[in-house]
Amino acid sequence: MDKTISELFDLTGKVALITGGTHGIGMAIGITLGKAGAKVCVNDLSEERLADARTKYKEAGLDVYTLVFDVTDEKQVDAGISAIEKEVGTIDILVNNAGIIKRIPILDMPVADFRQVIEVDLIAPLIVSKRVAPGMIAKRAGKIINMCSMMSIYGRNSVSAYAAAKGGLKLLTANMTCEWAKYNVQVNGIGPGYIATAQTAPIREGNHPFNDLVMTRTPAGRWGEPEDVANAALFLASAASNFVNGHVLFVDGGILANFGYVKGENDIP
Repeated sequence: MDKTISELFDLTGKVALITGGTHGIGMAIGITLGKAGAKVCVNDLSEERLADARTKYKEAGLDVYTLVFDVTDEKQVDAGISAIEKEVGTIDILVNNAGIIKRIPILDMPVADFRQVIEVDLIAPLIVSKRVAPGMIAKRAGKIINMCSMMSIYGRNSVSAYAAAKGGLKLLTANMTCEWAKYNVQVNGIGPGYIATAQTAPIREGNHPFNDLVMTRTPAGRWGEPEDVANAALFLASAASNFVNGHVLFVDGGILANFGYVKGENDIP
């Protein structure tokens, strides 16, 4: 029987893990999936951030299961996900959101810093997905969403490690698809554009040159909101995307479609 539109996006009874879902885009995704009915779980390295997250989820009318574990540590990941399976249920939706960036020119970047970014942004999604995927395969159903980036397909000054990791994550997403799609596990990515978060607030204020670049080069003429990314995650987490496999959905206001766009030059009067 065909699903109604509301049924397509209904996540009631689904268990969703959003790694690093304590703030910014990750929290917006968690709240959106929770409002669609999912039982939301988030992890972080800091109990303080988790306590703050619990307050914010509660303000949104949601309960959230929180736990401390390091996504780069296989033993901690196994223990954390085992706790989720025991206390909440087998994970149906995984959002590999936890990530870091170090803005250091290549010649100045210590190799240890480069490795740390690769560990968090590329190897951690592999570790967490490997732990979660067998349960999805057994149920013949599951959704994995990898937080990619515009840097998954092009470079930019001073973000070599981040771009290398996100480019690798795009291809890891494709390879997970090649191996797991036959089990009805959809693996896709999201590539956020420039999003208005607390982290980007300093470069969005006043006449900061980067704010000017974003506003003039983005055809939509604005910064994205965390909810813009969260809505894309809802699509990829829902039955509406059951035949979407190995795709990276860029939520960028059109900046990748026309990076040479300058506001005012191409506008229709």
